[in-house]
Amino acid sequence: MTGSPPSGGYFRRDRDWHPAPLTPSYKTTVKRAPSFAPLSFPTSLGEETGPVFGHEMLGPLDNDLIHNFARDGAPAIGPRIVVHGRVLDETGRGVPNALIEIWQANAGGRYRHKKESYLAPLDPNFGGCGRVISGPDGRYEFRTVMPGPYPWPNTANDWRPAHIHLSVFGPAFAQRLITQMYFEGDPLIWRCPIVGAISSRAAIESLIAPLDMARNIPMDARAYKFDIVLRGRRQTMFENRPEGT
Repeated sequence: MTGSPPSGGYFRRDRDWHPAPLTPSYKTTVKRAPSFAPLSFPTSLGEETGPVFGHEMLGPLDNDLIHNFARDGAPAIGPRIVVHGRVLDETGRGVPNALIEIWQANAGGRYRHKKESYLAPLDPNFGGCGRVISGPDGRYEFRTVMPGPYPWPNTANDWRPAHIHLSVFGPAFAQRLITQMYFEGDPLIWRCPIVGAISSRAAIESLIAPLDMARNIPMDARAYKFDIVLRGRRQTMFENRPEGT
């Protein structure tokens, strides 16, 4: 990330844009919500100048989840999609050299980890994670499969909509963001208690990626566009702590 311009400081975070820490309908917040009011501190030099990522850390298939875990060249199973967009700062400028990491369930709605409780089948050719570094104008792109919805033990009949988790490191720790991306037209979005913790409809809609027919790959994959704003009043919100990054 050599040659990146200095940040000049950061805009104050709009805490009202994020969901309340305590939302009883989302049961795990009852135990996770802080007991005391958060404290705000000025960012330090270390938070404004690091970390630094380079393309040498990436493998050739890191942003291709269809093939990056494949055995003997066999692709992952499921409807193929492209997820693309830009990483932006609080003024709408593209953020170059941001590290974007994603993880998701497979097409059947199952994650690849030991504590998974949903008994949908595993795909032996799908690992469910990838990463990429944004280009000079903040653009990024992944190839993957559409994740499936899955039940979760919040109540007896709660289902998570199809979604992709994203972790984004901008040019500094003060531009760290962890969020989720949903898909246009999914009826489960508006029934999900986690989404219901967000009070602003505009904020929820900022997490929904529209279908981008112009970027479809003919006879191969649909495309969805998802821009990510790292800080400021219209920051892409969801899993950040209101007190900071």
